[in-house]
Amino acid sequence: MNEQVDISYVANPRSRRRYDAKTLTKSYSPSVASSVRAFHRSIPRYKPTPLTMLPHLAYGLQVNNIWVKDESYRFCLNAFKILGASYAMAHLLAEKLGLRPESLAFDQLLSEPCRKKLQDITVATATDGNHGRAVAWMAKQIGCKSVVYMPQGTSRSRYDAVKSHGAKTIVIDGSYDEAVRLARSKAEEHGWLLIQDSAWEGYEEIPTLIMQGYLTILNETLDQLEGETPTHVFVQCGVGSLAASLQAYLYELFGRNRPLLAVVEPSQAACFHESMRNYDGKPKKATGDLSTAMAGLACGEPSLLAWNILRDYADVFVSCPDYLAINGMRILGKPVRGDERIISGESGAVTLGMLAHVRTHLENAEITNILELSRHSRILLISTEGDTNPEAYRKIVWEEDF
Repeated sequence: MNEQVDISYVANPRSRRRYDAKTLTKSYSPSVASSVRAFHRSIPRYKPTPLTMLPHLAYGLQVNNIWVKDESYRFCLNAFKILGASYAMAHLLAEKLGLRPESLAFDQLLSEPCRKKLQDITVATATDGNHGRAVAWMAKQIGCKSVVYMPQGTSRSRYDAVKSHGAKTIVIDGSYDEAVRLARSKAEEHGWLLIQDSAWEGYEEIPTLIMQGYLTILNETLDQLEGETPTHVFVQCGVGSLAASLQAYLYELFGRNRPLLAVVEPSQAACFHESMRNYDGKPKKATGDLSTAMAGLACGEPSLLAWNILRDYADVFVSCPDYLAINGMRILGKPVRGDERIISGESGAVTLGMLAHVRTHLENAEITNILELSRHSRILLISTEGDTNPEAYRKIVWEEDF
């Protein structure tokens, strides 16, 4: 472990050890990923999100290639979260309706008999924006009611985006983690179906389904790469569900020959980094007020399912200050001449901000070595959201003194 003013990083000595195959279940296998993507294909207006290559930026950062999977195009919802929310909700509701979840198509939920039953069901969740919008969108499509709790400080644009899909939307006087606890207690009190992307003891089925939903991202990406394999995957991390999903799928596909995976968190909400820095096998809560521009990653408590995977298999844990996310947004929004422009929000751009910082401060040999970066590196990044707060995006990208 090495601590610096700009970024802090921890290499995981356990990541490349030989583990019993039972350590990772087959919940994230290629066959599961194919089944999940088949469901997503059945949703109207499905198409793979763009995989954009940035060759001129790669040349400037002295790596072989950089790809960015742009999730701002996902079902016109400006973020990736709908993949998990739609799959989990469909799977659970199919069981209630007597349908076969493993072969479910979206239009089966729209039949008149199903709609009559679904209108009596309420789903609930807590969110910093993107997940709640996804749950509300899915609920509206199939005729459920939805209740969404949001933390103090939620931007008006994110609140309005959730509200626009018919959800009862409540901003609490507390953090994201407190919103999760409130959603959980209200769901138990009223008999609502809790759709949360974080797992704790006794609540694992739904988060597992959500994580399976995220497999579509990498399943699409590998098709788009046409046989080329990244050497690195850098992925942002809040409660950890996306990062753990991708890590598990990479393990299932490539085993010990998988790409190096680095988990990237905000310095003010780095619960996985903190858990690895003070490692005793158990997850730790992030300390402080979780105040970060990366609203989608402002989570203080790791998901138990994600922790169990990332603890054993992720290679490096990195925490970054907000200005690196801001720099990433500007690099993508005002690209090197010849590269395509990508509109990416604070949470979406932090991995590129981190990469650019490391490669433009080459005197920092230690983190370069830990990340195994060189001119031969082929790096996959996931831009998990677009400009979900448009006013903040414009200020950040257009105003250099932001």
